[in-house]
Amino acid sequence: MAINFFVFLLFPLLLMFHSGESELQLNYYSSSCPRAEEIVKEEVTKLFQRRDNTAISWLRFLFHDCMVKSCDASFLLTKGEGMEPEKESPRSFGIRDFRFLNQIKEAVEKECPSTVSCADTLALSAREAIVLLGGTRIDMRLGRRDTLQNHAKEIEDYIPNHNDSLTLVLSRFQSIGIDAERTVALLGAHSVGRVHCVNLVHRLYPTVDPTLDPEHAEYLKRRCRDPSPGRKAVQYARNDLETPFVIDNNYHKNLLKQKGLLVIDQQLASDPTTLPFVEKMASNDSYFHEQFARAILLLSENNPLPSDQGEIRKDCRYVNNE
Repeated sequence: MAINFFVFLLFPLLLMFHSGESELQLNYYSSSCPRAEEIVKEEVTKLFQRRDNTAISWLRFLFHDCMVKSCDASFLLTKGEGMEPEKESPRSFGIRDFRFLNQIKEAVEKECPSTVSCADTLALSAREAIVLLGGTRIDMRLGRRDTLQNHAKEIEDYIPNHNDSLTLVLSRFQSIGIDAERTVALLGAHSVGRVHCVNLVHRLYPTVDPTLDPEHAEYLKRRCRDPSPGRKAVQYARNDLETPFVIDNNYHKNLLKQKGLLVIDQQLASDPTTLPFVEKMASNDSYFHEQFARAILLLSENNPLPSDQGEIRKDCRYVNNE
């Protein structure tokens, strides 16, 4: 009985250690770099005022970095030993604005050299981007370390493909502690930005996917030409035509109207596991924002490196000894 009680007490501690949650803290840089969070906010705001698309980039950066093993800035590395950069993977198609993330890091580095990690800089940039895009401000715990290696070989094992089954997508999010309800909310990030035609032309040609609204399909055909004669589908279509730069529940409303652009989007509105969440978020924007914020927080705290591993990179593109 005593042994079982000891194991009962020990298990939550082991789980906390494994997840890395005990390593992250609110106001982590209050002594070492008091203006760290404010500097990131200032830089993100300046970039957004010049190019509003950058806010969408920071949100996608967070997803691609944190889904692959850990929130450790591996996604920002330019090269790795015997590996191509993660950002050059087909799963990272269309991502841009890396130079601006480096600009944010440089501003922090200027005031507090070798203090704030690239992983924290990325997470804070995403948080500020969400606010600028109309989302809820999230209290993020900080203290992430930067990895010494990239995870290019494992990307396809972690980053869902737009043509993957909903079952597979849900299982990948579940593996990092994000349940079906919050996965439906997190995919609401598709309410901003755009989809490259190469990822949706198979729903338009040679015949229109019957799960796609016919009138919306005609709009998409005007944006995305038939690639069969040999032309590349390099155009794009907006996810949300009404509020393309606002994170809101229009994404879920559009799913119920059969206007989801990607296969995985539309599956959310046809699967009995996720449909109730789609319907509730479509009818209640506050509920959507609440669940979206919780999902982002879980994503941003996925398996951070322990304090005795990794480093604080000076330049997010390279480990310090390169």
